[in-house]
Amino acid sequence: MKFFIDTANLNDIVEAQSLGILDGVTTNPSLMAKEGITGTDNILKHYVDICNLVDGDVSAEVIATDYEGMIREGEELAALHPQIVVKLPMIAVGIKACKYFSDRGIRTNVTLVFSVGQALLAAKAGATYVSPFLGRLDDISTDGMGLIAEIRQVYDNYDFKTQILSASVRHTMHVVNCAKLGSDVMTGPLSSITGLLKHPLTDIGLAQFLADYKKGN
Repeated sequence: MKFFIDTANLNDIVEAQSLGILDGVTTNPSLMAKEGITGTDNILKHYVDICNLVDGDVSAEVIATDYEGMIREGEELAALHPQIVVKLPMIAVGIKACKYFSDRGIRTNVTLVFSVGQALLAAKAGATYVSPFLGRLDDISTDGMGLIAEIRQVYDNYDFKTQILSASVRHTMHVVNCAKLGSDVMTGPLSSITGLLKHPLTDIGLAQFLADYKKGN
């Protein structure tokens, strides 16, 4: 399973990259705003800055909600850097734009997916990635992991090449369960990745090893 980090914070990206296991980055307008990045030129520059920090795919989201606007913005984003994946919302014109881009070899990530039917449409339109938001489903007492499992089954039934990018990951168990279910990618905050390092028995064992070494040296 690929590990993406969901952020616009360059320090977090650098820290995740330093672990040697980072495969890409996802971001969105909310995450950009959280970092105080506003204005079209600043946002576009920030995408390039992110691409220069990592080796993998970087999802960059369109703001337009009309077809012509999505095409214009998507082509501008794709031209920024070879690592850019154009992120499109799961709406009718988003699917139409996804088909346009996939026919032209421009990679896409269809986001804000909350049902198997939506994921099926994205795959039919040739999306490179589909982003089901499992954490937001959990927030409303719906089984986010169940959605990942259902999408996996449908994609496997028809050998769709679209990758399941499990989004809105909140914590380490989300990561582990995504891996169990066969998600192609997970994207979450830095804490969801570094949390995988932690286990009290590891800490206790290391402390004991060091203590025993000191006794004899």
